[in-house]
Amino acid sequence: MDFGFYSINFDSDGISDFFTQGTWEIIFGLFVIFGWVIIVSLLLVVGIRFYKEYRKNKYTADWKWVMLAIDIPALNVQTPKAVEQMFAHLAGAFDQPDIAKAFRGGYKQRYFSLEIISIEGYIQFLIRTEEKFRDLVETSIYAQYPEAEVVEVEDYVTAVPDKFPNDEYDVWASDFGLAENEAYPIRLYSEFEHNISKDTVLKDPMGTFLESFSRIASGEQMWFQIIIQPISNSWKEKVISKIKEMLGDESSSSGFLPALKFNEPGKSWDELSNQLLGGPRVEGEDASSEKEKKVEVTPGQSKLVEGMEGKIGKIGFKTKMRGVYIARKEVFKPERGINALIGAINQFNIPSSNSLVPNFGIKASYFMKDKRILYRKNLLMRAYKKRKIKIGSNPFVLNTEELATVWHFPMSHVKTPLLQKSLAKSSEPPAGLPIEFVPELFEAETPKLKVKEKKPGYTTDAGYMSGDEEVKFG
Repeated sequence: MDFGFYSINFDSDGISDFFTQGTWEIIFGLFVIFGWVIIVSLLLVVGIRFYKEYRKNKYTADWKWVMLAIDIPALNVQTPKAVEQMFAHLAGAFDQPDIAKAFRGGYKQRYFSLEIISIEGYIQFLIRTEEKFRDLVETSIYAQYPEAEVVEVEDYVTAVPDKFPNDEYDVWASDFGLAENEAYPIRLYSEFEHNISKDTVLKDPMGTFLESFSRIASGEQMWFQIIIQPISNSWKEKVISKIKEMLGDESSSSGFLPALKFNEPGKSWDELSNQLLGGPRVEGEDASSEKEKKVEVTPGQSKLVEGMEGKIGKIGFKTKMRGVYIARKEVFKPERGINALIGAINQFNIPSSNSLVPNFGIKASYFMKDKRILYRKNLLMRAYKKRKIKIGSNPFVLNTEELATVWHFPMSHVKTPLLQKSLAKSSEPPAGLPIEFVPELFEAETPKLKVKEKKPGYTTDAGYMSGDEEVKFG
């Protein structure tokens, strides 16, 4: 075979001469002969990836996002269980595409962004969703909170700069991830319950979370974002494998092929020979060897396995958590916002199971430190504003109960200043009243968020909001 600058004969003599050369000559020859396969393969992989991104961008080009502000009733007695049911409702957005739809059509699973923001101490719960699933989000909220108020507002992220360094603002941001394997659960809201006399009281973890958000002053903002994407149940297989591994089940060994027990045919032959020829049996020996293979499980491991089994018993979401503290330079004090946020998240951690920790933040050392810090500021700020799940640290899986523990509406005994709550009480419409949907656009001057739309006479199965009622903030 002649390559112009290199040739080799594939007869017996040519191959023998080829392998009698020096090491580098052999390596160069093999690269010339087979290297093009590697190059073509890499180009093919890169080409397919670019093509998939192109199709996805084309598929998502017409997506329209809406930002919904949720005001809960002042006398909220619902526990996080209600929000857990709300998340289970949102899982209805999952759509399993076929190969043609995923590759040729560029299909991308729609997702939701659950957010808590504090703008100079003014706190608001928000959900950002694609317009297609606005009704799904509102229905899931009204089903659990009939007296809640849900209105569309302008996206608050547009009021701050996109690029840094900036003359007026500075920023801190970080992704939060799991410290251990995603099979291990975090602390659940049921573990925050404690007994006082005969009553069981929920020490609502949202109280600590919101208190940290209310501490910031004029010119400061704190944002917390949880992006959730519905997924299939395939993630549960990894959790089951982890459980088997902890219990010493050899069938859980990972790899392309399962663990093969090559000694089984020999044992079967020995057993057959013993039965035909009347030889001694070794039942006791086998039984003792099986006992030796059993793994001793401690009480702590048993509790952990129980928690892992509880995790796969509920619906899971691909999850990304991200926090941002942004302020004017004259009042920029990261330790006031950052330490409070991390401390509030620490209450969901179990050292013997799993923890939520900042794992991709704005920090660097040594080589090109300033440029790398600046790069991460812009990267994470852009990721937050566009609600990107793949930028930064890797996403992980949390089930509905874990999500409801971290993000839920506070109960009425949580006394947080400047937390927006529903002011007007909803009432049931008269029987036989015609249902009319007449959108009316207006802007209401509010301290921090601008209302984009309200719906006069908007009726749901759970509650009714009169068209004469006025939604206010602050």
